[in-house]
Amino acid sequence: MNDDPGSTSGPAHRTWWDRLGHLFSGEPRNRNELLEELRCAQTNGLMSVDTLTMVEGAIKVTELSVDDVMVPRAQIVMLAVESSLPDLLAAMVESGHSRFPVHGEDKDEILGILLAKDLLKYFGAAEHFDIRAILRPAVLIPESMRLNVLLEEFRLTRNHMALVVNEYGGVAGLVTIEDVLEEIVGEIDDEHDDEVEPELMHQQPGGDWLVSALTPIEDFNEHTGAAFSDEEYDTVGGVVTSEFGHLPEVGEQVAIGEYLFHVTAADDRRVQQFRVTRRSDAPAG
Repeated sequence: MNDDPGSTSGPAHRTWWDRLGHLFSGEPRNRNELLEELRCAQTNGLMSVDTLTMVEGAIKVTELSVDDVMVPRAQIVMLAVESSLPDLLAAMVESGHSRFPVHGEDKDEILGILLAKDLLKYFGAAEHFDIRAILRPAVLIPESMRLNVLLEEFRLTRNHMALVVNEYGGVAGLVTIEDVLEEIVGEIDDEHDDEVEPELMHQQPGGDWLVSALTPIEDFNEHTGAAFSDEEYDTVGGVVTSEFGHLPEVGEQVAIGEYLFHVTAADDRRVQQFRVTRRSDAPAG
């Protein structure tokens, strides 16, 4: 083992590894301290923002209950068991969903779950349609169930949807496996969701910015007050890589004007993200 201080990757990394070793030394630590260590790891380039977000999300689901994420009863698209095949198809096309609770005389009498794909067999054979014959069993769960417990149940039973019932046995809401996963990985868009532009810049509590290399220079200037030219390069990544003169690796940093760019995410082909700090020793603009 090399004890030469010069063989380390720098004081920041030594400090972080010391703290990480202390974290797993067996001493009792709380959840907030764990999250602090993980955020320190991300700041030092040891994990990406996406990875940190997923780890934080995985921890968060152990603290949340079904009623924190469920679709409330008023927003559930339910189908009546006596509906005709054309009416069912119309409701499916309008909503864009693929699974639907089917109820009897009232919406608290859940008879089962109808999958849109199960109607395919009736195209051209509507006279044989029997909705009760193709209903899947409905999973009923309490509002107080923890999300991590529900996720495990979804995994074991291969169900994708559950109906949430209140203390009186009435339907209170609906939750899908997507609702739970979104708490871990963030919003999951599909073809029916409105397209939302990704957020390329995140300001940190200390005033630093986490900036995607794809951030347009115009947007970077607007958010930070910088005045970088976009005549030669369109993105922050282009400007910073040019200043380096080579494809930078995680941990490298370069000063450009009043700003220090520290590479926090990169691969063999391109730089992906920077931590940007306004330099206190920079000459006034």
